[in-house]
Amino acid sequence: MTKKIILIFLAALILRLISLDQSLWLDEAVTAKVVSHYGYGQIITQFSPTDFHPPFYYLFMKFWTGFFGYSEIALRMPSVIFSLATGWILYLMAGIWPAIFFLFNPLVVYYSQEARMYMMAVFFLTLSIYLVNNFFSEVNSSPNARQTTDSSKKIFTAILLGLLLISSFYTFYGSIFFIVTLFVYLFYKKQYPVFCISGLVFLVLSLPLLPLLHRQFVNSKIMLQTVTQWSMVLGKANLKNLFLIPLKFCFGRISFYPKYIYYLLSGLWTAIVFYFAVKGGFEKKGYFFLFLFPLLLGLIFSFASPLLQYFRFLYLLPVLAIIISYGLPDRSHTNRSGLLVAVGFTVLSCVYLFIPQFHREDWKALSRSFARQAKVFMIRSSSDPIGYYRPDVKIIDLRQIGRYLGTEKDLTVIPYTADIYGFDYRKKLDNENYLLREKKVFREVYWERFSRQ
Repeated sequence: MTKKIILIFLAALILRLISLDQSLWLDEAVTAKVVSHYGYGQIITQFSPTDFHPPFYYLFMKFWTGFFGYSEIALRMPSVIFSLATGWILYLMAGIWPAIFFLFNPLVVYYSQEARMYMMAVFFLTLSIYLVNNFFSEVNSSPNARQTTDSSKKIFTAILLGLLLISSFYTFYGSIFFIVTLFVYLFYKKQYPVFCISGLVFLVLSLPLLPLLHRQFVNSKIMLQTVTQWSMVLGKANLKNLFLIPLKFCFGRISFYPKYIYYLLSGLWTAIVFYFAVKGGFEKKGYFFLFLFPLLLGLIFSFASPLLQYFRFLYLLPVLAIIISYGLPDRSHTNRSGLLVAVGFTVLSCVYLFIPQFHREDWKALSRSFARQAKVFMIRSSSDPIGYYRPDVKIIDLRQIGRYLGTEKDLTVIPYTADIYGFDYRKKLDNENYLLREKKVFREVYWERFSRQ
């Protein structure tokens, strides 16, 4: 390993450690609650049926936190490690440019600091691409290698591939679009033994998950019917959500006003990056297929059950990094086009890391603003961040606020997700002559204090 590669990965690690202790947001707080309040068996039998994700990530995090605790850094470190490991796989598979484009991509950096399952799924799927890539390299190398590969190595490769794909599915259901794409690719390449054996391994090992998946699917349908704006959170199949996928893939989670300047700058940068991506995709059509086909499947599926949000397709970023590298005029280390993309990604990552306004919801500061054993009204299912930072605070479901009107002179409300649930708490308070006396904002979250006249 050269000094240059060591420095690149060291820089990528340092970048991920900056602001790693920023406040957990809602979904990360859910992770913290699950691994701290449930046992291994309870995660599967009690929590998972009420969730919309498979249990493997939570089980892994239960094991991890048993050694390293529940701090923000401890909870996020696995995502840091999985992202760096994915960058290493890309380096082994396609060289230094894809590794750089992945490691310093602003969206990758953002989700490398999130205590959720996405980077774990990205790692498993990238490793599966590496396995398939190596297999095809051996098949095409020489007649003798082909003969060896046609027997024992094919069986080993197929079983290992099936295990990697089922691991990703047990980590994140959304990876199914890439899994199907990989099977279609194997079939197209006429690798029928690998296709059949890995497919059989995947199907057999997916059977234990099917009852849970069915129960979660039924619950999601109920949620869509009872929570008025839930489909907007999941991601409807529309042009806006489709357009945001390439935009966020290149510009990251940075967003600002005025919006027309944001869309102008982010659109221009996305056009530059995707110029190289499309060019490289036409040169490496197999990788281009692996990038585009999962998006097509996700779009089609979202007409039935919405999930067309960019972060659900993070596993495509390693493939994007590869096709960008093949779109460069040449692949030398001094390539100016490659340096342009790498510097652009790094600058955008630093903008996110060093400007707090682009960080996650600041539940940490909000929680600290309450007195001991304060009473707060909010949607209970969205209150896990308060439970993480201030377990002494009493949470009362906002939808039950009517029971307290008239008997409580002062009410503190956190209206977070109230609009998604379609609950108009302001109307109830107005009807009982409660006036807004104070509002305190803590980066994307806030509380309001009402008093009765």
